[in-house]
Amino acid sequence: MSRRALGFGVRAAAYERFRPGYPDELADLVLAYAGRPVRTALEIGAGTGKATRLFAQRGVTVTATEPDGAMLAELRKHAPATVRTVHAAFEQLRPGERHDLVYAAAALHWTEPAGRWSRIAALLEPGGVVASFGGPVRLADPAVAEAVRAVRAAFLASDEVPSPDGTPPEQPMQWPGTELQRSGLFTDVRQTVLERRITMSAGDYLGLLSTISAYLELPAPVQEQLYDRIARVLPETVEVDTDLTVHLARLRPDADSR
Repeated sequence: MSRRALGFGVRAAAYERFRPGYPDELADLVLAYAGRPVRTALEIGAGTGKATRLFAQRGVTVTATEPDGAMLAELRKHAPATVRTVHAAFEQLRPGERHDLVYAAAALHWTEPAGRWSRIAALLEPGGVVASFGGPVRLADPAVAEAVRAVRAAFLASDEVPSPDGTPPEQPMQWPGTELQRSGLFTDVRQTVLERRITMSAGDYLGLLSTISAYLELPAPVQEQLYDRIARVLPETVEVDTDLTVHLARLRPDADSR
């Protein structure tokens, strides 16, 4: 796991406050795809537990894993008592207990590519489901988005995470669906986009930016300078597109995950 992936803890409280939660529609989609009761789930890189709560509220017994201690501490403040927490990176987990569902909320791209899918397969019950979901946060107004991009350009070429396997954005199937299809361990790979638009204050939008890894990589004085410049071009409230791209797949009955 990269150092960048472990940098969120310094903004754990802000992450909990400013990052959007996950809609009920997401849980409906995942649980309907499973096609059978989902009693247990393992979450990869749970962060402050926004997705943890979504599934726990549906009666799923969630084991939430998170490598950053500060993020895990924030999760424990908000998670139901039924949630089991594990302070560990995904790569540190050892096969043993199996689950009906293994999922990652805006976290799978931080895991090590080598052996990623065989590790997940080894944590699933036969016929179990893997789910990955997330997406960039983008200003909906093109004029505002361009003003922010122009200000940001002197500091960052982009604030989005590039496709881990280099899949171009125009390709119908995006990562990690591409890897799931190539792995040979999973079947019925599906990609669904859940559209979301949120209105927030300029201050909350800046708070959200302060939880994004590209900004966290900058030295603190540079971050503050950039936030100040962005604040100058923002209206009092902004509309933000936070569409979720959801990938689902099922462990093949003949998968060699044992």
